[in-house]
Amino acid sequence: MPENTAFKPDWVSPPGDTIAAILEERGLTRDKFATAIRWGQSDVDDLICGHAVITADLAGRLADVLGSTASFWTKRQARYRQDLERLAREASSSASLEWLKTVPAKEMADLGWIRPAVGKAASAAACLQFFGVASVDNWRQAYKGTLQAIALRTSKAFVSEPGAVAAWLRQGEILASEIDCERWDPKNLRNELVGIRALTREKDPAKFMPELTKRCAACGVAVVLLRASKECKASGAARFLAADKPMLLLSGRHLSDDHFWFTFYHEAGHLILHGGKFIFVDGLADDSLSDREEDEANQFAGDFLVPPEHQAEMLRLTANKMDVMRFARRIGISRGVVVGQLQHRGVIGPDKLNHLKHRFQWADK
Repeated sequence: MPENTAFKPDWVSPPGDTIAAILEERGLTRDKFATAIRWGQSDVDDLICGHAVITADLAGRLADVLGSTASFWTKRQARYRQDLERLAREASSSASLEWLKTVPAKEMADLGWIRPAVGKAASAAACLQFFGVASVDNWRQAYKGTLQAIALRTSKAFVSEPGAVAAWLRQGEILASEIDCERWDPKNLRNELVGIRALTREKDPAKFMPELTKRCAACGVAVVLLRASKECKASGAARFLAADKPMLLLSGRHLSDDHFWFTFYHEAGHLILHGGKFIFVDGLADDSLSDREEDEANQFAGDFLVPPEHQAEMLRLTANKMDVMRFARRIGISRGVVVGQLQHRGVIGPDKLNHLKHRFQWADK
């Protein structure tokens, strides 16, 4: 048999309930009771409702007027306080379990973001620790501004769960904090983006990511490639972790070179053009970001991938494999990126030349 069999209701009864019952039993009005204990009417109302605390002095007065002992009334107050604390804990636990449904805890554990936990309560605790908060209310307060400030590039085909997006951003922040960066220098980054174009021709992320990270860190930008959970459909994000340290987060969601590099340059455009004005999370289903800012980031990405002096020639291309490959080689860019730009600009159909795109693969954990 369990050692603790005490009844613990999901409700609490303030000492005022006992006082009101005695007053009713004795036919005493609250006015007379207030006079007897030398309290004001409003104070008695607070006492009956449980808003007033029974001090040692008041406990003695209650014992004189209502009977029993002062110890009885102080214990009655202590039990009420304990019940309130217990219910607060249980409510918090209940809220945590409900909140747990909004975050991809299992995938977070599978991806190594949190330690595997046994039971929902332990999983909720692990997730709260991951986010660096003590409670669900703390999480909502900490991430309310983040989620409301998210500026999204529209993609009606995909819908993300806010908790999954927040988890992806949080893990990105953790990894970005581990990258040593020089002071943020947007002019230097703009110059470096020209040379980074050559990395688009490298097919292995294990080879180009270290170089990309190094070059961007020298400009003050922490670049992180982080696989997102299934419930997070984001392709990239840009935000400032501090005034002098921006993060550029990539999910590699489509696992193709054209999408990866366009997203990288798009997010770099947000950092350079729009600074810390927003938290940019691209690839989600929303229209909260203005067309102007998205158009600017798109234009920025397109102009860096295929410089303006080559765009007229690109627009004259057709779905001829050899012509596209020769053009890509001549301007020093991935052929997959060229195909992506041709499709994006409507020069060729979305079903044309996709075999020229390079597909990445996630390495096993």
